[in-house]
Amino acid sequence: MAIARVTDLFDLSGRTALVTGASSGLGWRFAEVLAANGANVGIAARRTDRLETLQSEIEARGGRALAVPLDVTDVDTIAPAFDAVEKAFGPVDILVNNAGVAAEGFIADMNPADWRKVLDTNLDGVFLVGQEAARRMTAAGKGGSIVNIASAIAFKVSKTLGAYAAAKAGVVQLTKVMALELAEANIRVNAICPGYIETEINSDYFATEGGQKMIQRYVPMKRLGDIKELDGTLLLLASDAGSFITGTPILVDGGIAL
Repeated sequence: MAIARVTDLFDLSGRTALVTGASSGLGWRFAEVLAANGANVGIAARRTDRLETLQSEIEARGGRALAVPLDVTDVDTIAPAFDAVEKAFGPVDILVNNAGVAAEGFIADMNPADWRKVLDTNLDGVFLVGQEAARRMTAAGKGGSIVNIASAIAFKVSKTLGAYAAAKAGVVQLTKVMALELAEANIRVNAICPGYIETEINSDYFATEGGQKMIQRYVPMKRLGDIKELDGTLLLLASDAGSFITGTPILVDGGIAL
C-alpha cells in the first residue's frame, strides 16, 4: 500500500470552501489557510469592506477568493451567499461555521436582548448556515466537510459567560447530531473548540495585569494560543486527512478544559 505524503493528505486543490465571520480574527486566518492549501474560498461576513482587503491579500499570494455579504442571523442572506460562491468556484464542499459574538454578564443581571444576540449568532447561525450547506452538499452527491467553531467554554464554564457557554455547548451537540444524520451522504461534521487564542480583539486585554493573571490561573500551559496553532486542526478536518473523523469536538485549548 502506498504511503501518503503530507502535501497530498492536506491538499485542497479543486475544493470550494465558505468561511463565515471571515472579516477578522479566526475567520480571516481560516480563509488564508484554506486558500494557501489550494481551496477556492468564499469569504463571508457583514463587513464587506474588510472582506475585500482579505480577498486582495489572498489573490496577491496566488490564491482564489470571493467576498460575499452574509449575516448568519438573517436567513435571507444565506442562500445568495452560497449562490455567489458556487457561481464563481463550483459547489461548496467545505463549510467553516465561524461567525460569533460575545456578551458578558451575570445571569441574574443579563439583558435578555444580549442573551438572544449571542444565541442567534453563535448557535442559530451555525444551524442555519449548516442546514443550507447540508442540503446543497447532499444534492451534489459528492460529500463534504462542515467544521463548526465551538469553544473550550462548552466544556468548562466561567462566570459572566453564560450565554456564550450555552451557545457553544449547543454547537457541540448540534455538531454530533448533524454528523449522525449526514454520515450516509459522506458529509463529515466536526467542531474545533479553541481556548484563549490571541487575536486583534483580545490582545490588549491579555497584555494587562488582569489578563496575565487569568492566563496563569486558567491555562495549564501558562500561555495564550497562537492563532496559527489552529491551522493543523482546521486542515485535518477540512481535508481527506480526516476522512474518517466525524461528530468529533477537538479541543485546542492548552489544557483549559482539564
